[in-house]
Amino acid sequence: MKVFVVLAHPEPASLNNSLKDITVDALQKAGHEVIVSDLYRMNWKTLADADDFLDHDKKERLFYANASKKAYKEGTQTPDIEAEQKKLLWADMVIFHFPMWWFTMPAILKGWVERVFAYGFGYGVGKHEGKYWGLRYGEGTLVGKKAMLVVTAGGREPHYKETGINGPIDDILFPINHGILWYPGISALPPFVVYQADSLSAERFEQVERDYRQRLENLTTIEPIPYRKQNGGDYDDQQLLKAHLVKDKTGFALHNTEQTISETV
Repeated sequence: MKVFVVLAHPEPASLNNSLKDITVDALQKAGHEVIVSDLYRMNWKTLADADDFLDHDKKERLFYANASKKAYKEGTQTPDIEAEQKKLLWADMVIFHFPMWWFTMPAILKGWVERVFAYGFGYGVGKHEGKYWGLRYGEGTLVGKKAMLVVTAGGREPHYKETGINGPIDDILFPINHGILWYPGISALPPFVVYQADSLSAERFEQVERDYRQRLENLTTIEPIPYRKQNGGDYDDQQLLKAHLVKDKTGFALHNTEQTISETV
């Protein structure tokens, strides 16, 4: 299996970086090919702007989506964007390592998504007319690939339960797993979340490592989160879930066929 690891943490001695090292070690020992993009060490350009397009006239008003479409089609994206797209196309599995900051990914990783998931690559695929609204949510350029989020959080695990003050972790990560990964066709595995990361003892780190290595051993057999496909028959012509499928579900749970249970430590 070909695995693309994306790390977004500024500190080399961080828990995130240690988990990344475990990922590389365990997967390479198991015979998998692994490549890594360490965004901070790469000094990744976070801002999505006119500088992303080699032939954009700076005197003209920037419509980012239109410029992205043109640059992707004509091969005039900047080399850093193109290089990351090639890594994604190469990979069977993508593992994202990041701390949860303000209930989402760090800005540098969001900037990676905004620039790399270009028009025609990550979105804007397929016809948009009549009952169709493109090839997205289970279809698209990256269909067939899998991904997993490896997330560290400062709060206690109860904070992220259904009745916890922060809200359920699956809802918090839904915009990433469903909105960023599933949108262009990537199947998201249940996330691996480490709570109280800022106060992790050496003893508890050993347990985290054991649990995470076990997760990596089973990586090829873990079932993805069962999100519904946009064009799979569950939604009507306005992309609304058909009434008979709603039942007693509410919120984000409507869009997967069964409740997701995150594996956490």
